[in-house]
Amino acid sequence: MKFTLSVLFIFSLAICNSQTVRVVEDATNTPISGVTIFNTKKNKSAITNLEGEASLDQFSEDEMIYFQNILYIKKALKKSDIKKDNYIVYLTPSIENLDQVVVSASKFEQSKRDIPQTIVNINAGDIQFENPQTSADLLESTGNVFIQKSQLGGGSPMIRGFSTNRLLITVDGVRMNNAIFRGGNLQNVISVDPFSVQNTEITLGAGSVVYGSDAIGGVMSFYSKKPQLSYRDSLYFNANVATRYATANKEKTGHIDVNFGLKKWAFLTSVSYTDFDDLRMGTHGPEDYLRPEYVETINGEDVIVQNDNPRIQTPTGYDQINVLQKVKYEPFEDLSFDLGLYYTTTSSYSRYDRLIRYRDENLRSAEWNYGPQRWFMGNFQVTKLSSSSNLYDKVQATLAYQNFQESRLDRDFQSEERNIREEAVDAYSLNVDLEKDLNERSKLFYGLEYVYNHVKSTGETFNIVSNTTSPTVSRYPNGSNWQSIAAYASFKHKPNAKFVFQSGLRYNHILANADFKSNNQYLNLPFDSTELNTGALTGTAGIRWIPNDMIQWKFNASTAFRAPNIDDIGKVFDSEPGSVVVPNQHLKPEYAYGGELGLKLNFDEVFIIDMATYYTFLDNALIRRDFTLNGESQIEYDGELSNVQAIQNASKNWIYGFEAGIQLNFSKQFKLTSQYNIIGGTEEDEGVEVPVRHIAPNFGNTHFVWQNDKVQIDAFAEYNNELSFTQLAPSEQVKDYIYALDRNGNPYAPSWYTLNLRTQYDITDAATIVASLENITDQRYQTYSSGIAAPGRNFIVSLRYSL
Repeated sequence: MKFTLSVLFIFSLAICNSQTVRVVEDATNTPISGVTIFNTKKNKSAITNLEGEASLDQFSEDEMIYFQNILYIKKALKKSDIKKDNYIVYLTPSIENLDQVVVSASKFEQSKRDIPQTIVNINAGDIQFENPQTSADLLESTGNVFIQKSQLGGGSPMIRGFSTNRLLITVDGVRMNNAIFRGGNLQNVISVDPFSVQNTEITLGAGSVVYGSDAIGGVMSFYSKKPQLSYRDSLYFNANVATRYATANKEKTGHIDVNFGLKKWAFLTSVSYTDFDDLRMGTHGPEDYLRPEYVETINGEDVIVQNDNPRIQTPTGYDQINVLQKVKYEPFEDLSFDLGLYYTTTSSYSRYDRLIRYRDENLRSAEWNYGPQRWFMGNFQVTKLSSSSNLYDKVQATLAYQNFQESRLDRDFQSEERNIREEAVDAYSLNVDLEKDLNERSKLFYGLEYVYNHVKSTGETFNIVSNTTSPTVSRYPNGSNWQSIAAYASFKHKPNAKFVFQSGLRYNHILANADFKSNNQYLNLPFDSTELNTGALTGTAGIRWIPNDMIQWKFNASTAFRAPNIDDIGKVFDSEPGSVVVPNQHLKPEYAYGGELGLKLNFDEVFIIDMATYYTFLDNALIRRDFTLNGESQIEYDGELSNVQAIQNASKNWIYGFEAGIQLNFSKQFKLTSQYNIIGGTEEDEGVEVPVRHIAPNFGNTHFVWQNDKVQIDAFAEYNNELSFTQLAPSEQVKDYIYALDRNGNPYAPSWYTLNLRTQYDITDAATIVASLENITDQRYQTYSSGIAAPGRNFIVSLRYSL
């Protein structure tokens, strides 16, 4: 009894003494620093610190307290009401200043208004409402990123005419791109769990000064949720559970995340599991996309089976699990230590676009599967936000280890031989980023980076009749490595509130080594190994000018590069039916030179127009072209006589585009938004200019959104222009199996549109339901270059509960 009374007394005393308020953003729970707190007479005031905290001791219980920050809507509360809410105050971003703080431009927080590049931001509130099945779908929802899919377990982004290894993906500041990121479509972005993402920043255009190789067309920066500290002696606890079901692929998803916060320690655990069935396409559209038959192995024999429902794309289903564990230690308010452990794995899943190919009258493949796509990352970060050093004011050091595993299993129809190729990459990286205020108007951002990748690759052939295994050529040279050493500096000068100038330089040195001895018994290459030793200097300069409240101008010029990786210099694979890619030791980096001009018009925060036009020239472009090996233009690969190809610096690209977004605020509750992208470009192909492969059709979306305190409704349309046969790149024109056929029998990508409705309802403060009806008119369509048709009419319902 005495013990119980003592505990109650201590607990009561802790509550009575808890006069520290914590101010956070309502959608993301992110602490807001620099919030001015004052009373009606303005004779009492306080300002929140870096953790969004301030003392309320000077304010009386019934006094009206105001919370004000230029980026957020002003809020007034009585101290007694704040106490009822456990001393947590939520602020809502203002319309114009929504998502104004970005990190990806320099690794430290900056006002979005100061950045001369276009950066698209998606916060946790947007993610919860948009309810994406994968992070690829999350990117697509912006209206600025085009997504290609070769199978349901996929999602390869295209930004401003670039894709795959010419785009960079980062997670919590660590580059995901590795030495085997290829020029063909990539699925790595689906390894990022949308449930664990706090916000995403998409840099449209070059980002090589800060991020180095691969950041030619853009940077997709994912920032996962952070553990929340208690900042007081009592425990801070928060938990969220969510479940989701979708009809088009019978998705079944479950998610839970739990946060325990102490005064200096915090722990966050997040787990998600998703199971997808075969995807059903729409009713109205080209019959070319239907799946009339597929291959099954019955009693050890491959047979062609008629599909009972040709709209079901068999087989496409798979499942995935994502786990995140974070630990935060903050001994002082300006010093923190953060550990993040990330793990994701898929089941094996079919590469659907390879299973719908025909050879003569029969389907070509009996099996074509990706093995489980696994990704692990351990990320340790130390951040110091204030210092009296002459060298820096803020410093952040990030040490990371990643392991990537993937494999491919394929077998021709009625063949006894299954080809199995497995790859793994160990990636180590160290980043040190610093910020220094040179004076009141100028800042310097600079840093160092080291990256080391080690590639393991094996190949074997398995006989399904005799159950015997024999070695064969691997996809990559086993034991190869790739290194990057870099230093960068970026300068920001803001002489006044209307004008900002930013510029930067980066030098990168790339070293790579590939040993082909193990593969030479199959390929008979004229060399046993190859080395890459090259450097690249890139730079950027840009301005943002805001002459008045209505007009914002931005201009940015930049160079970017991509150094050849192991995929470029050492890959062996069947690029298309009848062709095989072999290693090429004579490669050098490709360079991009580009510029962007943007204009934003804001008419009293009622009508906002945001436009940008851009141009990029890519020199020494790495591209797959016909090649000879020991004087031969054809070799036998996996039992088939194939044309020899290799990656070569054999092209130039000219890419240009225009993008525009509008926002019309009819009232505080009702608004219209729309985004449209026009992209064009050509590349040099043996002296002739032809369309670029990754130039997406013109595309966009339009949303009508209404919301109040509990309900949000979004009626929206998504649409896509046609690409005719002559507008397709030559490499796409030969892929008639993934396209519709025009009246002349030539492949083309038809235009399409979908009408959709999404709503969110806050049942209580803790429970939220999100329901969507997508593709209401049940259109049958494929996004450009995709090997799988998009979902037909799809009802999605999700329930979220917070503790």
